[in-house]
Amino acid sequence: MIGIIFAMQIEADGILALCENNAMQIEADGILALCENKEETVKYGMTFTRGTLCGKELVVVVCGIGKVNAAMCATTLINDYQPSLVMNSGVAGALSPVVSIGDIVVGTKAVEHDMNTTALGDKQGEVSFPTGKVLFFECDAVASRLLAEVCAGLEDTKTVSGIIASGDVFISDRSKRQLLNDRFGALACEMEGAAIGHVCVCCGVPYVILRAISDDMDENKGMDFVKFCALAAKKTVRAVKEFVMHIDNNALTVNVYWSRALTPYSAIPAARRSIPTTRSTSTATRSGIF
Repeated sequence: MIGIIFAMQIEADGILALCENNAMQIEADGILALCENKEETVKYGMTFTRGTLCGKELVVVVCGIGKVNAAMCATTLINDYQPSLVMNSGVAGALSPVVSIGDIVVGTKAVEHDMNTTALGDKQGEVSFPTGKVLFFECDAVASRLLAEVCAGLEDTKTVSGIIASGDVFISDRSKRQLLNDRFGALACEMEGAAIGHVCVCCGVPYVILRAISDDMDENKGMDFVKFCALAAKKTVRAVKEFVMHIDNNALTVNVYWSRALTPYSAIPAARRSIPTTRSTSTATRSGIF
């Protein structure tokens, strides 16, 4: 099973419309028109929808905007549905002139740019755990590579792989965007991906981030985001469908934060697992998160 987390309903509608078990139809503009016979469960105010796409089972959920919503959603998804992969898909703002409106950024790793304990001697964005500190949460290498290949095949779409910066603020000011690029080398900013990555890495679940650029390095206003959001979301729908069709769950790696040499899932003590033993147990390699 693949779990897909979106921040907003407009980002999820296209995927929900493709789920064969949901008996949904979609209008030409990509907005959900009809919704019946689907399997929905509401947990903590979030609606988890199960269906199949390309013969593979999905769980699709809209978490709401922001890192806390995203982390709560990812934790619930992992504990209750045991996905073999978690994908965070949606839109983002550009942090570099390398990408512009309509382009795709596939995450290689993510950073919580607003995490700040620099007064204690930490780096900006560094997250402290009992076993060490993490600046970047690594995405699954296999999933990221396949996703980038799929997106590269989209018509009239530039695809770039790179770092995603997440924080609880919508950044429109060009100088602030440039600062994030200078500090972290990030290509795009949004408000959920790193929080989802944080949870997934802690739980030993592979994850990947897909973002379509909805606003560029110009002094964008809120209406610019709304205007281009639907266009960007349509691209992610096409990419997700192709990705789901080709992904091999057995090839995914497992990353866990509590070991400096990342450990295969099968070697994790049962008391520390939040996912079942039926998950892929392929050996993970060092991801460099410490």
